[in-house]
Amino acid sequence: MKKITTETIRRKKKNNEIITMLTAYDYPTAEILDEAGIDMLLVGDSLGMVVLGYDNTTEVTMEDMLHHVKAVTRGSKRSLIVADLPFLSYHIGINETVKNAGRLIQEGKANAVKLEGGKEVVPQVKAIVNAGIPVMGHIGLTPQSINQLGGYYVQGKSEEDAKKLIEDAKALEQAGAFSIVLECVPTELAKLITNELSIPTIGIGAGCDCDGQVLVTHDVLGLYSRMVPKFVKQYANIRESIVDATKEYITEVKEKSFPSNEHVFHLQEEVIGKIYGGGEK
Repeated sequence: MKKITTETIRRKKKNNEIITMLTAYDYPTAEILDEAGIDMLLVGDSLGMVVLGYDNTTEVTMEDMLHHVKAVTRGSKRSLIVADLPFLSYHIGINETVKNAGRLIQEGKANAVKLEGGKEVVPQVKAIVNAGIPVMGHIGLTPQSINQLGGYYVQGKSEEDAKKLIEDAKALEQAGAFSIVLECVPTELAKLITNELSIPTIGIGAGCDCDGQVLVTHDVLGLYSRMVPKFVKQYANIRESIVDATKEYITEVKEKSFPSNEHVFHLQEEVIGKIYGGGEK
């Protein structure tokens, strides 16, 4: 089982091989997705919403990220593991940025980090890359900027905004990013950006012309129902299965049909006799 590296991901674009990516936040999910053959696992700050119940990703801390990154890296042997730098972990200063990126690699054992933003985060990207840490960029809809954006809207729809995203993508590439996530971007613009770059683009709500795709696993499996974006395809409804299984468990426990004989342990009759008879004298 050969470990996927950032060079593997770069080579896939050169060879016109599609890249697959899903989120993981815990050991069993990482183990299952790794076994299924996913190329990359993203320990995204989306964990704040789908795992921790936060209102948005801005509440996620470095400690939250490290806790979950460690679990994922223990469960994955093959997939490339990318960890999000959370809100305010790369905005205060370059030294703090590199330190936080380093913690995700050194303590969390991630293989790369991801941060949101275009030209404005180029200094941070360069510093992290210079420290020997691979960086994945993220432009378009950037959830950590939700308060500034005013909502979860498609980005790059006007000529001005589209040109800015193209410039951002090129700036991130020049800064040393090994790939870039394009989120909620018109498919035509995503195709243009993809063709302009030598590094892979990973789309989420950006059409099929990107070099790869990423989705939140909880959305894919129907586990998270608070908000289901238009770009999500639900491949299973695990939530419904869990509800049905739990209801069946509740019923059987109340009826005392569980645990049945096959689920219990027994004492030998002579032991029972000794217990009730006071044992041998």
